[in-house]
Amino acid sequence: QVQLVESGGGLVQAGGSLRLSCVASGRTFSSYAMGWFRQAPGKEREFVAAINWSGGFTYYADSVKGRFTVSRDNAKNTVYLQMYSLKAEDTAVYYCAARMGGILITVPREYDYWGQGTQVTVSS
Repeated sequence: QVQLVESGGGLVQAGGSLRLSCVASGRTFSSYAMGWFRQAPGKEREFVAAINWSGGFTYYADSVKGRFTVSRDNAKNTVYLQMYSLKAEDTAVYYCAARMGGILITVPREYDYWGQGTQVTVSS
């Protein structure tokens, strides 16, 4: 079992930045690939970014490429999402998720564990 707790969300003006954190319980964090997803009101949950177990490979949605950076610190059981140049359309609840395996997956149902989410609101 892995429990995930996100933090770092908030209200920010367009063009600003935020860093989200996701802390995982358990001693096998480094065995999991991690993903960040987001869900805006009335929309489906969508993929944002993913990182493999070592942090050596990352993958991003086109909508955030060049603006967001995913990273992880296995010693701290933490994955981060650094967000720059935020836009109003980035407003959503952001979730981190974990899955066993090395392949970076963009499909939510392929992830085994989810956090409770953290709200990000970007004012224009």
